[in-house]
Amino acid sequence: MNAEEAAGANANAVSYLPAGFMLDGATYERGGELGFDGVDFYTAGRGGALGDVDGMVVAAAFVFFNPASVVETWERTRSVMARTDAVAAFAGCLHAWARDHLPDEVDYPRLSELLGRVIADASPSGAPLFAAWRAVPEPDDPKALALQRLNVLRELRGAAHGVSVLACGLQPLEAVLIKTPFMAPVFGWAEPFPEVESRHDVWERAEAATNVIMGRAYGALDAGERAELVDLARTAHKGAT
Repeated sequence: MNAEEAAGANANAVSYLPAGFMLDGATYERGGELGFDGVDFYTAGRGGALGDVDGMVVAAAFVFFNPASVVETWERTRSVMARTDAVAAFAGCLHAWARDHLPDEVDYPRLSELLGRVIADASPSGAPLFAAWRAVPEPDDPKALALQRLNVLRELRGAAHGVSVLACGLQPLEAVLIKTPFMAPVFGWAEPFPEVESRHDVWERAEAATNVIMGRAYGALDAGERAELVDLARTAHKGAT
């Protein structure tokens, strides 16, 4: 398996497995206990890894979100808790979700090792949230560690996809409406939405370009290790509850 093929084969596990904890009701409940309202915990917890920056910096890193919505949410969460504390709390939800929802029949130490090598070798250019989350302290629990590293890789893929979407001539909202239209309101976008049926081929080009960029990181592994990583991540993804 070459590096670009591995990036494409691993895309679903990287994109959707960490999303499990972000969309879980327990995460929202924890955010409410801490004083956050709705998706505010997501913005503060994910974006807080960048530090106590201006809201437009977070909006730039989030790429696919309505910038005005991100800035409003970011400023609203400023008084709830320190950014580093929000990140720690958000990561704590990630760790709890991993322990409760990931299947047991996966070699998580090996998965974490392979992910760690990919992450360490990857360039942070154009990927501020990847660089920020790569620096977040890691847990000892094998499941939690694997999921956190998958989340770091997710930030890299998200950044690569954002660059590719823009380079191919798509607007961020168009990309959202093509891939996950049901998430557009969650990302702060309001109707009327643009027509995107004629733009699917452009999105496919952006997805292919994303795999090219991601393939550079997977070059840290040899062909057998890449196949092993894809298999382990896929098994964890399929078995998650």
